[in-house]
Amino acid sequence: MRDPRYDILFTPVQIGPVVTKNRFFQVPHCNGMGHAMPLAHAAMREMKAEGGWAVVSTEECEIHPSSDLTPYVEARLWDDHDIPALALMCDKLHAHGALAAVELSHNGPTASNLYSREVLIGPSHQPSKYGYPSQARAMTLKDIREYRRWHREAALRAKRAGMDIIYVYAAHDLSLPMHFLQRRRNHRSDAYGGSLENRVRLLREVLEDTREAVGDRCAVALRFATEELLGPEGIELSEAQDIVGLIAELPDLWDVNVAAWYNDSVPSRFAAEGAQEPFVSFVKKMTTKPVVGVGRFTSPDTMVSQIRRGVIDLIGAARPSIADPFLPRKIEQGRIDDIRECIGCNICVSGDMTISPIRCTQNPTMGEEWRKGWHPERLPPKREASRVLVVGGGPAGLEAARALGQRGYEVSLAEARRELGGRVTREARLPGLAEWARVRDWRVGQIGKLSNVSIYLDSVLSAQDVLDFGAEHVVLATGCHWRRDGFGRSNGLGIPGLADHPCVFTLDDLMDGRLPSGRVAVFDDDGFYYASVAADLLHQQGCKVSYVTPEDSVAPWSVNTLDYRHIRKRMAKQGIEVHVSHGIVGFDGATLTLENAWDGTISGQACDAIVMVTSRLPDDALYQALLLREAEWNLAGIRSLRCIGDAEAPGLIAHAVYAGHRHARELEEPSAGEVPFKRHFHSADAEDLRRGG
Repeated sequence: MRDPRYDILFTPVQIGPVVTKNRFFQVPHCNGMGHAMPLAHAAMREMKAEGGWAVVSTEECEIHPSSDLTPYVEARLWDDHDIPALALMCDKLHAHGALAAVELSHNGPTASNLYSREVLIGPSHQPSKYGYPSQARAMTLKDIREYRRWHREAALRAKRAGMDIIYVYAAHDLSLPMHFLQRRRNHRSDAYGGSLENRVRLLREVLEDTREAVGDRCAVALRFATEELLGPEGIELSEAQDIVGLIAELPDLWDVNVAAWYNDSVPSRFAAEGAQEPFVSFVKKMTTKPVVGVGRFTSPDTMVSQIRRGVIDLIGAARPSIADPFLPRKIEQGRIDDIRECIGCNICVSGDMTISPIRCTQNPTMGEEWRKGWHPERLPPKREASRVLVVGGGPAGLEAARALGQRGYEVSLAEARRELGGRVTREARLPGLAEWARVRDWRVGQIGKLSNVSIYLDSVLSAQDVLDFGAEHVVLATGCHWRRDGFGRSNGLGIPGLADHPCVFTLDDLMDGRLPSGRVAVFDDDGFYYASVAADLLHQQGCKVSYVTPEDSVAPWSVNTLDYRHIRKRMAKQGIEVHVSHGIVGFDGATLTLENAWDGTISGQACDAIVMVTSRLPDDALYQALLLREAEWNLAGIRSLRCIGDAEAPGLIAHAVYAGHRHARELEEPSAGEVPFKRHFHSADAEDLRRGG
């Protein structure tokens, strides 16, 4: 059972009028489902409660149409019509003994109002933060009174929905109370601007309003950013200490972090577990109220250390609760090795950014709890006794073998290399990606507990080997390789002369230890993390590195995982020369010829080697060979053959893990139809339909 060292994690904490059953607190996090998919949202949060989290929070919850965040899909409490969706979540959490929390938010000049078409409001006249061609108008004193009323009414709705903890939000540069604190946004000369006491006034009033409205039954939490890392333009640690001193006892709970989101949820490539401690440890010294903080906590020893040293009282988590909704229960049951640790890749964040249901690299069931009925800890038992051969021990093959083994199949996993993990093992050796090896390690550890799964390393199989093996089901997860001919989004015919050039390298070369030297250009036609990691590696090896991309910005998709700013800062610090909006038109081994994507201008730069990061090709030769011999399958006893993961279509590690998991769940199961998941359907009022309204 539980290690006594971790007993402190399971002691209750009083938060105003409510008490937590332990110290595990799922802080607010976005999920791409929100008000548009309430059943899916509630089921996802319910899984956390079942897994032992004492408090489970919503994401941002808009309190009024003037805080519309379209196209992003968050929670809403605009009026009473929004109560049932959040009441559903509360009921499901309470059934598992968890407290429900809601993060009430009005985003002011950081909203969009693209749906509501209301005029943006803010402390002062200012542009919309996110580039929309509009501005926020300065709030009048009447507007401030109205905002306070909206917040109070939303808090009352949240109470009626069944919420136990009501947040006042002053973090991430995403809420009016924080905007009034910021000198760069608040240029007022009245009682709400100028001095710190004046800039704190609105936050104080909203805290008092909320306590008066719901404090008899609900705890009032304050989510507060202690540092924006912007220097004097932002809230700095010294000023944050003064703010905490002014209102230390007003909230029932302090939820403290760093702003903005890209500094709060930093990818593991740029920040380690517990990295926020220097910015939040002062708060507990200034208040008698409990404090929750985050740090991508996955180690129970780190959690205990933070509590015993007086840094925080409650273990806040978003990403770790996504990677393993059952993290608290596993610690409680003494199953530390079973924790599915977050790798900090931020694929979960990309769900919100791309306005799509949340996903996770480590946990392929995340976002599928309602629509597919997937549970992170339970799989259906096998339908009948069958042998399964899985070829390839990368992320897709490992997950397929693990899940099939858990279902009870007799599984044989054949890996061509002398080590498991495939691309995960190789990529984890690149700068900053070491924690990604957790994708491999967790699955290998789980497979090691299954007596019905056998692993064969250094086993290259031919089509005849597969036919002779005697398995009823064959799963091919043989991976992919990077192209060196320049074919990609911007070069549909490749780049002439590069495919066979001895000074052209790929990521596979780098991961195999074949590194160029001298002046090296990294050509990025992929747009995610790969090219910047390659540039980082080459810089560390002493190369003079330049980065070239036909895109108008560096690693544009990395915006969706909060990597972008950190990538740019690291490149600038390393002195990597950046050429955006440029393609490669020639390379002679000494000079790289570039073409401006917009005006066609040709330029040259000295270059000894190129690393191509463009696209990949599936390693599907075995699959194609077996397809040609389909007539022999029946005689060999093969009832199904499936190619999955990168061997089918190269993508993210998350795609590969999901593919392996999906195949394992669906093997021999009845077809779910053309649309293999549930959807939300909204019925209009009959009178509206009659009128076409």
